[in-house]
Amino acid sequence: MRLCPCLLSELRYGARRALGKAFIPLIFPISVAISPAYADVTEIVALGDSLTAGYGLAEGEGFVPQLQAWLEANGVAAKVVNAGVSGDTSAGGLSRLDWSLTPETDALIVALGGNDLLRGLDPATTRANLDQILAKAKARGLKVLLIGLPGPANFGPDWKTEFDAIFPDLAARYGTALAPNFLAGLGGPDPASLQTLMQADQIHPNAEGVKKIVANIGPQVQALLSE
Repeated sequence: MRLCPCLLSELRYGARRALGKAFIPLIFPISVAISPAYADVTEIVALGDSLTAGYGLAEGEGFVPQLQAWLEANGVAAKVVNAGVSGDTSAGGLSRLDWSLTPETDALIVALGGNDLLRGLDPATTRANLDQILAKAKARGLKVLLIGLPGPANFGPDWKTEFDAIFPDLAARYGTALAPNFLAGLGGPDPASLQTLMQADQIHPNAEGVKKIVANIGPQVQALLSE
């Protein structure tokens, strides 16, 4: 698991929490991509796994900093908080949701489930975890973009059908915005074309791949914030 430590997260959480919780950011550092010009504007927390965290990429090349840059380039006054943890499942995301959010948080991107599907976890468990995350977000009055991933076929058609139904079902239940496939911006299923957009592990996108992903998801974030 590769995390990006950030002193700013200590200031954000240590100043707001009781001393008994001040150690949390030291265990799971959260980096924040903030433009100085946007110090007091809409705060978006991106809760996810390695695809959100920017695994394998240099600083500034990951999903969060590239989304931040896209929003700025398109005149959206927002700051994006990186609450992505490599290797995290939907259960892990749920367990750290409460302290990932602050009183300043206005919107939430939920991009979890990739490690659930890689491990073949019971889709019912994934659904229950995401359901609780969305319920908590609704209780706080947050705008939410739920980002899914298509389930693989190697666990059988029933497993895939059950997993694929999670994201549209929950989006409809909670009235959240939905991006069905985090990787949709990479284009079609042609392996040869995708190889140039992926890191050597063929699981995580490279910087150019992330750029295409952000070009696809950015407008959806922009629309979410304009609601």
